[in-house]
Amino acid sequence: MSAHTEGFEVPLHRALSEPILLAGAPRSVAILNGTIAAAVGLGLQMWLPGLVMWITGHSLAVFAAKRDPHFMDVLMRHLRQKAWLAC
Repeated sequence: MSAHTEGFEVPLHRALSEPILLAGAPRSVAILNGTIAAAVGLGLQMWLPGLVMWITGHSLAVFAAKRDPHFMDVLMRHLRQKAWLAC
C-alpha cells in the first residue's frame, strides 16, 4: 500500500518554503539595521558608533535567526496581540 496517491504529488522547490535571509539575518531586519547604521555613520558623521551599531545589530539578528528563522514574524504577532492574550 502506497502512502502517496498517484497524480497528487507536486515537487516543491526548497527556496519556496525557506525564509529570505540576507547574510544570515532576516531580510527586513538586515535592511532596517543597515539603514539606521548608515544614517548614524554617514548622516551624523559618527563612523565608529554606526559601524558598532551595525555589527552588533546584525550579529544579534543572525543569532536569533539561527534559533528561529521566523522570529520577526513571531515578535510582530506578539506585539500586535499583546492585549488580547494578557492574563
